[in-house]
Amino acid sequence: MHPISNTLIQWYKINKRDLPWRNTTDSYKIWLSEIILQQTQVIQGLSYYLKFVEHFPTVKDLANAPEDLVMRLWQGLGYYSRARNLHAAAKHIVEVHAGVFPKTYTDIKSLKGVGDYTAAAIASFAFQLPHAVVDGNVYRVLSRLFDCHTPINSSRGKKEFQAIADELLHTKKPDVHNSAIMEFGALYCKPQNPRCDECPLQEYCLAFQNQTVSSLPVKNNTLKIKPRFFNYIILNDKDSVYITKRTEKDIWQNLYEFYLIESSKPLEAEIVLANENLKKMAKTFVFKKETKVSKHILSHQHIYAVFYELETSSKITDKRFVKVKRSELLHYGFPQLINKYLEGKASQQSD
Repeated sequence: MHPISNTLIQWYKINKRDLPWRNTTDSYKIWLSEIILQQTQVIQGLSYYLKFVEHFPTVKDLANAPEDLVMRLWQGLGYYSRARNLHAAAKHIVEVHAGVFPKTYTDIKSLKGVGDYTAAAIASFAFQLPHAVVDGNVYRVLSRLFDCHTPINSSRGKKEFQAIADELLHTKKPDVHNSAIMEFGALYCKPQNPRCDECPLQEYCLAFQNQTVSSLPVKNNTLKIKPRFFNYIILNDKDSVYITKRTEKDIWQNLYEFYLIESSKPLEAEIVLANENLKKMAKTFVFKKETKVSKHILSHQHIYAVFYELETSSKITDKRFVKVKRSELLHYGFPQLINKYLEGKASQQSD
């Protein structure tokens, strides 16, 4: 056993958090937790995990669930492709593997939405297979331990860090080792204010010795932020409103929204309400009010949204839209941006 692995495992036994997916070897539940925790902190993902386990106790239950229900339960968690891939993978497991979760790294990795890290995590946690995990926490721990300045999001960096992780792995206890190094990154070797003074790995940490902890890990800055301008038209007909599902391969695919006019720049209300497609949609309408601009930040784009409340008695014939009671909107999955708008309206009405 590598001394670093031994120290991590001993630290983990004392400091680990009591989390439900750590108290099971059910591969389905472990997979569920790993998908939910992609791009999500434990404190936020825990409630979603419990909710999904309650609604879908087995992979067959998830596979047989309506997509709208899966998306509605996921709403607010973001990165909605995870939910679509989760649902598709569950169906694949039922159809191809007779509802039995695959037991090899290769078969696990073949599931939709599962990459190297997730496959390694499931293989080690559920089946004790010797595959080392490398996630954001692990990149940070390893880069500091070995004072490695290779960018973690480069091809070279991914190979280097995977090789280091493989070398450190306790092959007889891969599940405990992987849990320990990730937990250590989350609780001690944090991005900001790491607990270096009380770190049990201090004697091994080259970055601590070289005073480079704060500059690691290194990451290439390749992300370009794209601004988008959403003008949402709320077509009210008495106590009902028209909504539609986003079916294009774009953000929030398969979630619901209101009538949308997207523009390349901010628009005045007069321009939005004079839109020709809107006039074809609702031949007559009364403009009630508009909201202030709401900014919604995604990892790769910033959404600037304005909501326009309209009252119409025109019959909407566009089959993409469904007319629903306002009281029934909770039964549909919406992006968080729209949820916040609806919550704001509910709050105003209760005041």
